[in-house]
Amino acid sequence: MTTPAVEPRIAPLEAKRARRAFYGPAFVAAVAYVDPGNFATNFQAGAKFGYLLVWVLVAANLVAVFVQYLSAKIGLAAGEDLPTLCRRTFPRSVTRVLWVQAELVAMATDLAEFVGAAVGLNLLFGVPLFPAGLATAAVSFAVLALQRRGYRPFELVTTFLLTLVAFGFLYQLCAVGGQSATGLAAGMVPRLAGTESLTLSVGIIGATVMPHVIYLHSALTAQRTTPKGPTAQRAALRGLRTDCATGLGLAGLINLAMLCVAVALFHRSGSDYDGTLQAAHDGLGHTVGGLAALAFAVALLAAGLSSSGVGTYAGQIVMQGFIRRRIPLLLRRGLTMAPALIVLGTGVSPDSALILSQVVLSFGIPFALVPLVVLTRRRDVMGNLANKPLTTGAGVIVAILVSGLNLYLLGQIFTG
Repeated sequence: MTTPAVEPRIAPLEAKRARRAFYGPAFVAAVAYVDPGNFATNFQAGAKFGYLLVWVLVAANLVAVFVQYLSAKIGLAAGEDLPTLCRRTFPRSVTRVLWVQAELVAMATDLAEFVGAAVGLNLLFGVPLFPAGLATAAVSFAVLALQRRGYRPFELVTTFLLTLVAFGFLYQLCAVGGQSATGLAAGMVPRLAGTESLTLSVGIIGATVMPHVIYLHSALTAQRTTPKGPTAQRAALRGLRTDCATGLGLAGLINLAMLCVAVALFHRSGSDYDGTLQAAHDGLGHTVGGLAALAFAVALLAAGLSSSGVGTYAGQIVMQGFIRRRIPLLLRRGLTMAPALIVLGTGVSPDSALILSQVVLSFGIPFALVPLVVLTRRRDVMGNLANKPLTTGAGVIVAILVSGLNLYLLGQIFTG
């Protein structure tokens, strides 16, 4: 009788190293979850509806943790990014459709990031919006150049910028004070108040669950050395869970802080709010003081600069994975940032453009989420890390709910 082979145990130190090697990607993803589009949607939600949409924000963040975990897991298990796996698995016609919509999502992403960073520079230094947008492009190239030194420098810089945003809103939250625990609890009860609140809800989802970062997270994980053996693989998987919970949990707290600051500044006081980032900045300056307004502008600038670099990196992954093409980075950057520069150069309201960009992003979520759920359930792709039926079922429910919200919003727009 043959005795089955027993997998050798790995030492605790080796397991710790396996977990630690997979810390970091979720913090890069989290940068995109607190980009300038979040500033616009969260401030409008808090100013107009108080704590009403807290449940949307919390639910969207939980979905983000779940989705990014699946993306990280597929990179760990397959050693390849999601766009590449889609190209290898699906018919060419499907892959082309996925690529085209991913490029449109990249343009919507750049719109939010460039406009937000430009507004931040304008608030801090009075730089006109169009030159500020060009400056943002230059800085994003500098951030991307860090990739040549390996993934760690890029991740450390983006994590630092995320921390800067977090400290900015922690200070603002303490400065405005007076939050209502009862109001926050009531905001956890799912309900809406008309089409405008639904539009903002979809915008919050689009700003929180970012399609391009679903693609990027798998690539960031796949770049790591693949763990050898099931035991090391499980240790790495535990590291991914911790990374996702910590990084995206921090992003969720920042988003909640944005909404609470808006509630204190505008909704509870009954002050008028025209939906602009300039008004949020001015409101902090008049109500709390210049230091709070400075913290807001710095946080906005840091969010725009960091997320613009992340967006460009994701665009490279998308094109190379879906169609095996690479174009010069300068040309690619010029194409995707063109809509943002048009908005900045023609005088279109940057705040309205930010909200619209987040709704566009929400429509792109199913195109990234459905292939992710399909592939992570397949044992030939994932091996022992294939999703259990319960996980697959949760992914299907998320895709249906997001798609249903988008269809309902379209119906309201065209019939109302």
